[in-house]
Amino acid sequence: MTGRSGRFALLAAWIVALVSVAAYTAHTLKISTDLRSFMPPAQSADQKLLMEQIGEGPGSRLLLLAISGDEESRLAELSRTFSSALREDPRFSQVINGEFDAGMLDETLLPYRYLLTASFDEEPLDAAVLADELQQRVEDLGSPAATLLKPILERDPTLEIMKLAEAWSPPRQPLVRDGVWFSPENEALLLAQTHAPGFDPEAQGEAIAAIRNTFDAVKSAGDTAELVISGPGYFTVMVNADTRGESEWLGRISTVGFIILLLLAYRSIAVLGLAALPIASGALAGVGAIALVFTEMHGITLAFGFTLLGVAQEYPIRLLSHRRAGETALESVRGLWPLLLTAIASACIAYLAFFASGVTGLMQLAVFTISGLLVAGFSTRYLLPRVLPIRFRDAADTPGLGAVWNWLEALPRPRWLPALLCVIAAIMLWAAPTPFWQNDLAALTPVPQDLMQREGRLRAALGAPDVRYLLIVEAEDAEGVLELSEQVAPRIEALVEQGAIAAAELPSRYLPSLETQRARQQKLPSRDALEAMLDEASAGLPFRQGLFEPFVDDVETARGLEPLTPAAFASSPIGARIDAMLVEREGHWLGLGTIIGMQDAEAFGALAAETGGAVRLLDLKGASESLVISYRERILQAFVIAIVLLVITVFVAFRDVRRAWHVLAPMTLATILVLAVLRISGFSLSLFHLVALTLAAGLGLHYALFFERTTPDAAEARRTLHATLVCVISALLVFALLAWSSLPVLRAIGLTVSLGVGFHFCLSILMARKGRSGHAG
Repeated sequence: MTGRSGRFALLAAWIVALVSVAAYTAHTLKISTDLRSFMPPAQSADQKLLMEQIGEGPGSRLLLLAISGDEESRLAELSRTFSSALREDPRFSQVINGEFDAGMLDETLLPYRYLLTASFDEEPLDAAVLADELQQRVEDLGSPAATLLKPILERDPTLEIMKLAEAWSPPRQPLVRDGVWFSPENEALLLAQTHAPGFDPEAQGEAIAAIRNTFDAVKSAGDTAELVISGPGYFTVMVNADTRGESEWLGRISTVGFIILLLLAYRSIAVLGLAALPIASGALAGVGAIALVFTEMHGITLAFGFTLLGVAQEYPIRLLSHRRAGETALESVRGLWPLLLTAIASACIAYLAFFASGVTGLMQLAVFTISGLLVAGFSTRYLLPRVLPIRFRDAADTPGLGAVWNWLEALPRPRWLPALLCVIAAIMLWAAPTPFWQNDLAALTPVPQDLMQREGRLRAALGAPDVRYLLIVEAEDAEGVLELSEQVAPRIEALVEQGAIAAAELPSRYLPSLETQRARQQKLPSRDALEAMLDEASAGLPFRQGLFEPFVDDVETARGLEPLTPAAFASSPIGARIDAMLVEREGHWLGLGTIIGMQDAEAFGALAAETGGAVRLLDLKGASESLVISYRERILQAFVIAIVLLVITVFVAFRDVRRAWHVLAPMTLATILVLAVLRISGFSLSLFHLVALTLAAGLGLHYALFFERTTPDAAEARRTLHATLVCVISALLVFALLAWSSLPVLRAIGLTVSLGVGFHFCLSILMARKGRSGHAG
């Protein structure tokens, strides 16, 4: 009774400890969704800028919206109502649809329009200019535009607000119908820029949900119009949701399969539940370690961590399959412990490579996996044997197992087989049709082709900036950036005329330099002079005396204003745009100009040479590829160190070069064969293939360790085979399903590990020493 009560007490304490750790981590740990945590650390200035722009650049924050499915007039009306409602949402820094937006400048900033507009640079504000403008207003008031002009006429008879609105619209204007943007396919178009970073799935998801809810709210019951959303943020949300959904679906199937497998293997529900405790302990230990070390965990780390912990499921399986009649579970595990400890240590060493990468996400993955493997392994050694029931089914008695073992033992093991396989693998690697490495980050999470085509069509119709190129303007301070931006603007216009680009957007498009603002300020007439000009210009026109007094007040105010700075401008709706285009970087400033319709990137070389690199074109795709390459070199160096430590660990554990060779050789050859099959199948290797190869090597090492083990009798040989077959089938249940995934990341991991498990299992048998035991019949 004491022994049974003691088991129950230990089991209860174990479960309570798990619940406590789960409660602690749920309370303290934050889940991050910023994908840049899994991107390599930037080395150069351009790479650092790339990392920022991937998530926070103006191009990545843009959502492209299209309304279709109704008559043109109704679509235009919906566009106006929809954009007006979205502008009230704090999630968006800017929403434009081609219509005039008088709220682009705050009330307090309206007098600044005379410092911002270029209307009077060539021809100063005088009586002749005013006369022309007022005559035009008389004609406008007799046109359909009268309803738009009347609210601003008294304060802005020269329509500088509207001229600024036009100047601040996208450089390449879409088609305008009924006052709003339209595509050639008769879709009403809008651009929405979010405050949230473009690669923050959670925040972008909230913004997209707000867009859909707002659209549903402004639609009438009988409307047939439909909304289409596109852009980097939308793709981030879609890929994130698809990855999570498919992972959960595949995970449920593999979990059910794993449960059925263990029930068939051990014929006990109680044993099934108890075997899950070391794995659960390892998972919670990994999460708890992240909470202590990082306080924040990336969602991908959590998902991948549980996948990598698939290695840990072998520990309880080995104990359950190797239990011998006449021994307690504790006595059985003591005989297994030297090999299990070697397997645990070697796996932890392999995952140290992730920690050495310097990438936050992979460092978290290393902490999670190493902590999990250690806790799962030691709880299998010291806790699980003490709570297992005394009665059990001996795995050696499984029907047909002896015949399988004898067949495997009878297989020929020619000495030339490894050399032949190496030659075949070398030929396959040499004949591979694709580049060895995958350098394109975008290829890891591709968007369906039809959605990419739609995004390209909407981007072209809207004249939205390219997400690949940035025009960098560099100076000591923000003012220097604006001055240099003004200086190179004519050169950029020349490139547009040459056809090198369709259009460009520089910071000075929104905010002139202080020098330019002061020059415009000095040209403004005094109150008395302006009133005299108005009297002369309005003579004979149907405007009442004193109508334009607000206009005179604004000009007079403008003459005494301090020039507008980026910080002051940021408070206005349009100010968020200039704020995103000016970036401080290590004591100097960068202006981020956007490019539309790049045709000839090499044409910017002369501009860079003339300005000594102060104005240059940044190819974000090229920068990302260089980043991936430098990062991969670091990872590979870490892997080499891990392999050396792994080899040392196995040699120290066996203290026998021949036995160590029979463990390491199958693992090495299997890894080479996996690489060869992947390459001949057309796969270029990515970071996720490297992660999966490490996982497969960890699993394969277990197989080789136990097949190399000298079994004292035939029954123990059958137990070894039973445990290994359960481990192999359980691994394939998880990873073979992932190999069928439609998502590249999951497919890369699933296919690589499935191939690895198969090759490691076969080679561990074929390259093991013969004569380790008698027949297992």
